[in-house]
Amino acid sequence: MNEEDALVAEAVGRVLEDVARAVDGIVSRLKAGGRLFYIGTGTSGRLGVLDAAECPPTFGVSPELVQGIIAGGYDATHRAVEASEDDRSAGARDLDERGMTEQDAVVGIAASGRTPYTVGAVEHARTQGAFTAAITCAPDSEITRVAEVSIVPLVGPEVIAGSTRLKAGTAQKMVLNMLSTATMIRLGYVTGNRMTNMLTRNSKLHARAVRILTAETGLNEETALAQLEAAGGDLRAAIVMSKTGCSRAEAESALARTKGVVQSAIEALLSKGASPKT
Repeated sequence: MNEEDALVAEAVGRVLEDVARAVDGIVSRLKAGGRLFYIGTGTSGRLGVLDAAECPPTFGVSPELVQGIIAGGYDATHRAVEASEDDRSAGARDLDERGMTEQDAVVGIAASGRTPYTVGAVEHARTQGAFTAAITCAPDSEITRVAEVSIVPLVGPEVIAGSTRLKAGTAQKMVLNMLSTATMIRLGYVTGNRMTNMLTRNSKLHARAVRILTAETGLNEETALAQLEAAGGDLRAAIVMSKTGCSRAEAESALARTKGVVQSAIEALLSKGASPKT
């Protein structure tokens, strides 16, 4: 299994241009106010739900911005609901229930490329004008014919024949990591390689926020801790306050106007006469 898994990264490496094309399409929709939907069944659906769930704590975005939809609903995230994947119209209905429009981006995840639920969802999304992409391990499959951009890492036969939770699942997870992370970087929710929009919801993340704040601003640990507390634990506001000398209220207002993008908030305040801090 380890030897076979080593082939997955190579397979993903051969489709990076397609990943980049998908990121371009997703970013264009999100910048215009749209949302990103992942949709799939079984393992594929669970991986989409997982990646969507990680976006708010990592990048400080609303849970509405990136959403995971799995056939069979919430129960299918922790128990098998296989029969639900055979309904081609169900994926379209689930997207419609989330209010999907032409402003949004939809990524269908289906290792086999022929899952009726997912194919139907992507087909419906495209007819509605949404940007569509597919992640599959089957070239020239049905889902590749209905999506605008297809990402097809060829991982080869599984160690247990047909068990797509193995290499195919690993490849899908790698691609999803790239799609969400590259998208959030493009949207401005990362500074360098630092999670400057991270939410400080436990002691570990609070300590990490202090380290990020010291690295971003040059403050010592004690001063950075005090600044983070003055910002109400909001790392974004703490960085803006430290770099512009503004108040917490001013920082929060600037962040609201710039949709939470730290650098844009700093530039907006400096353009209004705030004094840059070193």
